[in-house]
Amino acid sequence: MLPSDPIMCMSVVNTKLRDLYGSLDALCEDLDEDKAALEEKLLAAGFRYDSERNQFV
Repeated sequence: MLPSDPIMCMSVVNTKLRDLYGSLDALCEDLDEDKAALEEKLLAAGFRYDSERNQFV
């Protein structure tokens, strides 16, 4: 389960993307997270997923 706080969530997701997953799709599938909901939550906090960097920026 990912943190509900958007800043903490972004930090955890970026760490997992860097260390364990090659894409946001792979992370969401493995953690059983709704990709659209995750992107929406982080976009509301000012972060968008950059697939080339494989992180939220």
